[in-house]
Amino acid sequence: MKGKTVVATGATSGVGEKAVLALARMGARIVLVARDQARAQATLGQLERVAPGLGHAAHLADLSSMADTRRVGGLIAGSEPRIDVLVNNAGAMFADRRVTPEGLERTFALNHMAYFLMTRALGGTLRASAPARVVSTASDAHAWASLDFADLQGAKAYSGWRAYGRSKLANILFTREAARRFAGSGVTVNCFHPGFVASRFGSETGGWVSRLVPLARAFALTPDQGADTLVYLASSPEVADVTGGYFVKRKRAEPSAAARDDAAAKRLWLASEALAGP
Repeated sequence: MKGKTVVATGATSGVGEKAVLALARMGARIVLVARDQARAQATLGQLERVAPGLGHAAHLADLSSMADTRRVGGLIAGSEPRIDVLVNNAGAMFADRRVTPEGLERTFALNHMAYFLMTRALGGTLRASAPARVVSTASDAHAWASLDFADLQGAKAYSGWRAYGRSKLANILFTREAARRFAGSGVTVNCFHPGFVASRFGSETGGWVSRLVPLARAFALTPDQGADTLVYLASSPEVADVTGGYFVKRKRAEPSAAARDDAAAKRLWLASEALAGP
């Protein structure tokens, strides 16, 4: 990873933070996108300690906002002449249905649309930097989910678990369609399931989930263990030419039938384009 630049969202705690620290130790320069300035500065401090003098940087953005995601994506595209890896990792689950000022349900906005918008914003730079990689954090929570294209925002019926599962299904469908669209460019696109990890995930969910998660963490993987497949997909020569895959514990796995539906993947991409605008 020496001389390479990695742009990463959701990298100030948990799996994302451990992944960027590991990649920095391998020689990568890290560009963070974070919501919280204090945590961003703390992570930059850690990066500087483990891999000093590489010019690690941080940008602040609310990735549940399409406008802010477009802004920070454009800023990074304009300031980074080379991007070797884009890591889409920011995500959350919310017990109550709330919508963003742009009218999107928050889980869908943060867990799916931010992936879509960041990849679109940096796509030109990734192509120009090829060989390059996009790695996105999905989950086996997709397995019980299905997409309702007539109700992508969960307005008819909402539960936090259902919305989260659908967003993770969307991550895998996004990966499949993005891989198809980047085919032949030298840019690979893959996603992975990190496992249940002891991290900040669930701390802002609300309701009974926020009460249960601290108890469940006693049986969870460490963030380093959860980050292992992310680091592998971002750096290993073994997967340099692999694209469109869903990985678990460094192995390519078969997701649910709904996640293998290429027609749904294309339909989701077109719906996302319509929501995102030009």
